[in-house]
Amino acid sequence: MNIKDLTTEQRNPKSLHIDSATPLEIVKIINQEDKKIADAVGTQDKEIAKAIEYASKRYREGGRLIYVGAGTSGRLGILDAVELVPTYRINPERAIGLIAGGQSAMFRAVEGAEDDPQLGEKDLKDLKLNEKDIVIGLAASGRTPYVIGCLKYANQVKALTISIACVKKSEIGKYADIAIEAVVGPEVITGSTRMKAGTAQKMILNMISTGVMIKQGKVYENVMVDVMPTNSKLVDRACRIIEVATGVSESVASDTLEKADMNVAVAITMLKTGVDKEKAMDILKECNGNISSVVNNY
Repeated sequence: MNIKDLTTEQRNPKSLHIDSATPLEIVKIINQEDKKIADAVGTQDKEIAKAIEYASKRYREGGRLIYVGAGTSGRLGILDAVELVPTYRINPERAIGLIAGGQSAMFRAVEGAEDDPQLGEKDLKDLKLNEKDIVIGLAASGRTPYVIGCLKYANQVKALTISIACVKKSEIGKYADIAIEAVVGPEVITGSTRMKAGTAQKMILNMISTGVMIKQGKVYENVMVDVMPTNSKLVDRACRIIEVATGVSESVASDTLEKADMNVAVAITMLKTGVDKEKAMDILKECNGNISSVVNNY
């Protein structure tokens, strides 16, 4: 399909005169278009759920979440990868974002990099991609050569491949085990896919990575139990998580967190079972890190 025919490149009749609109009118036009995003993402719920299910299994076996994209899509992938580390206490090597043109392209566009599929293959080879890994290819237009190169190589090594696009029958979808295609319609500013398309991709990434982390036992009920308390705000949050999960006082929560070497999941397990840190760690390991399983079995 020619670029000019892509949904993401069409003119939006709702914003034809936005250049002469008042600031309030601009806000209302954008807001009305943004309301369509969640519905578009909702049409892909089964594919997104499948991505969570399959990616969770690979991740549990030691696989990595590897995001690949160019421009806005690449930056969104990097953002998702980076934020998983403090939120869920994962090793930075387990969530990696690749952007066409390398790290510098995160802050300044590297012209032409996205048009090179061999560059995508090379970047994954440099990571020593293997069959346990999960490669998530992002392209609003669904046709970025860099992403296609990544997905093609990922398929060769039998990694799980997931594509996220904002057009139907995307090119990247042809090379993915799971193709997610949330069609949000023409942008308010023609072709500016950092807007609706970018928001849709961010929403989908939130769902996939959060779902994968939930399935790793990183969430108990609806609280984060593997948060890294690396500053005073996060220490306070960690204590409050322990309080609401166990019903203990603030002082008991703080004391137990220290005894657990600042590991929230271990602290909760200690309080739920009455065991010491070492035994709590053993129990968590037996239950694959899932505190609900701990509660049900001990």
